[in-house]
Amino acid sequence: MKYLTRTIWILSMISLLTDVASEMLYPILPIYLRSIGFTALLIGILEGLAEATAGLSKGYFGKLSDHTGKRTPFIRLGYGLSALSKPMMAVFTYPLWILLARTFDRLGKGIRTGARDALLSDEATKETKGRVFGFHRSMDTLGAVIGPAFALVWLNYHPGRYRWLFLVAFIPGLLAILFTFALREKAPAPREGKGPGGLFSFLRYLPVSPLPYRKLVAGLWIFTLVNSSDVFLLLRMRQTGHGDTATIGVYIFYNLVYALCAFPLGGLADRMGLKKVFLAGLLLFGLVYAGMAIPGGLAWYFLLFFLYGLYAAATEGITKAWISNITDQKDTATAIGTFTGIQSICALLASTLTGWIWTRYGAAPAFLITSVTSMMVFIYTWINVRPDKGQPTGYR
Repeated sequence: MKYLTRTIWILSMISLLTDVASEMLYPILPIYLRSIGFTALLIGILEGLAEATAGLSKGYFGKLSDHTGKRTPFIRLGYGLSALSKPMMAVFTYPLWILLARTFDRLGKGIRTGARDALLSDEATKETKGRVFGFHRSMDTLGAVIGPAFALVWLNYHPGRYRWLFLVAFIPGLLAILFTFALREKAPAPREGKGPGGLFSFLRYLPVSPLPYRKLVAGLWIFTLVNSSDVFLLLRMRQTGHGDTATIGVYIFYNLVYALCAFPLGGLADRMGLKKVFLAGLLLFGLVYAGMAIPGGLAWYFLLFFLYGLYAAATEGITKAWISNITDQKDTATAIGTFTGIQSICALLASTLTGWIWTRYGAAPAFLITSVTSMMVFIYTWINVRPDKGQPTGYR
């Protein structure tokens, strides 16, 4: 596995530690927010606004990274802000303060995402993109196993003491910051001319981007419009009578499936084609959300989250590998930043809409609408997103 370079290992360790911190809090976040008076609609708005902040910053800072030819400063600042946001949520419980803390966390994600993924892409070849991004996702998601497992043990001995977890989560976040100083990059020369411009200047990339890129991201953005925060999946479990231990346990199981499968599925995508594996994942997503409309016991949710883990492993890293293969290397951070930026804006609408439908009509309609729409995106991608002549086989 010589294609896993020192830089890839360091970036993967940074992501692992950051996810230990973030995912230690994620499964208890809806429980914590409920305990301080947040409704399902307010949770949806909070998550949506946080993702919108990440979205705008992903596009802007991705383009800025390409313009300056630098990656590591954005990676360090981004992970630093996310680490600092964790203890902030333990200080006060006012809604505006919680929103500020979540925004801080998502801003950090926005600053680092394009630069980090571009650095990963620079370390890979077209023939190894699936494996490199898959390995990074596996390591990242391994943190999402360790973090909730720690939260589960903590709540077993300290039931209801959620706020202390936000302070403990700062420790792995701090270690991640230290690892960023071990990164070395061979940055390309900065581009001549003016900087990236205003906050929305990254949108100028769309009309000049390759046609395969525009076809791919169009379908993905439609999909994101109904792909709300995973918080709603956890709320569904709680709604159907499952306690903290069962909810966090299922979430750990989901992340374990994701972590174990992302790397091998990335290798499978390198051999069979990125499109085929991605479509298989999208099909699984539709099945999971249809299943979520049906109340069930613990075994039912374990099955659904198993399939959900396979979906995530087959799509998230592979999407970025696919984008980096169909765009110019000098525009990698801009292309990924533009995609993930608009994706986050769509997530704002998705989480808010899901929260509204849930509050007005119930959970089942919210999940069924998402399932049907994802199947429409499956058909669109299957028919419309095809390789152009001269593209490598990984484009399939």
